[in-house]
Amino acid sequence: MSRLEPSFEHLHRLSDDTGLLEHARGAVPRRECGYCLDDVSRGLVVICRDPSPSAALVSLAERYLAFANHAQAPDGSCHNRLGYDRRWTDEPSLGDWWGRSLWASGTAAVRGPTARLREDALTHFESGAGCRAGAPRTMAFAALGAAEILTGHPGHDGALDLLRSAAHLLARPSCALVADAGTAGPRDWLWPEPRLTYANAVWAEALMAAGWGLHDDRLTAEGVRLLEWLLTIQTAGGRLSLSPAGGLGPDDPRPGFDQQPIEAAGLADACGRAFDLTGDERFATGVTRAVAWFLGDNDSHTPMFDPGTGGGYDGLEPNGRNENQGAESTIALISTLQHGGLLIGNRQ
Repeated sequence: MSRLEPSFEHLHRLSDDTGLLEHARGAVPRRECGYCLDDVSRGLVVICRDPSPSAALVSLAERYLAFANHAQAPDGSCHNRLGYDRRWTDEPSLGDWWGRSLWASGTAAVRGPTARLREDALTHFESGAGCRAGAPRTMAFAALGAAEILTGHPGHDGALDLLRSAAHLLARPSCALVADAGTAGPRDWLWPEPRLTYANAVWAEALMAAGWGLHDDRLTAEGVRLLEWLLTIQTAGGRLSLSPAGGLGPDDPRPGFDQQPIEAAGLADACGRAFDLTGDERFATGVTRAVAWFLGDNDSHTPMFDPGTGGGYDGLEPNGRNENQGAESTIALISTLQHGGLLIGNRQ
């Protein structure tokens, strides 16, 4: 696999002095759609992963963290949607955006490019880490932030407590069925839900992160096996065949569309972690296939990135793609290429 460097050009195009605009028509930002904490948090994660961010990227990270701080209520819950008129259109709550904001602030608290950013991000994380959501994916996102905190602040009480809560919610009894994940077929439905929905791989990754942070090999193994099964279900003909936006059940026809870039990025995240923990080449292959999905090795044989803008396209369709280049898809592209580059760099 040749190395393709991620570009932050389109991320800058979608950003202004408030935050990150959620949607675009083509590559042109749609101001009328406003901003969301979900995307701002994703953006902060990929900037803080960059090993040598430019001054412009550092400034962008500061802007994104300021947005996250503004979104956070005194009780630690968060707004998600801000209109272009800078008015919140929702009430603070504990949706996925809360979990993603902790993932972002946890990442920034350890990997942030400046000491001031790291300190401010730690404050944001600690202000929200005492909350508990009931949705598994929401807690999974938060768990990733907690695991990041522990890499820089071993023994951090708030991060450990959050990981324990996430593990309790995610390690459902049905997950024990994934022991035979490597041979699973479409009818061997071993997922802890009746259908795959969205951001599926984060469930497996959070179990691995919790296992690492809590020194619990059982949780780590559970996450690894769940990811093995997910890769089996979402691979066909040697390439990724992702669950579509409408979800995927055991009897649904394949391939399904509209496939979302965030699914490829989530698999790259989880496979990168699994490869670090196990050294198993199957997970390195998972990363390379996620990169290849963006390059056109997918069910429609269509490239899912624009080399002219640095943007990622919003969805894979039966005969092509959605030509819009929104924030979520662009960040998914950047994140996946980061994992691909890290994999190549570690082997050189």
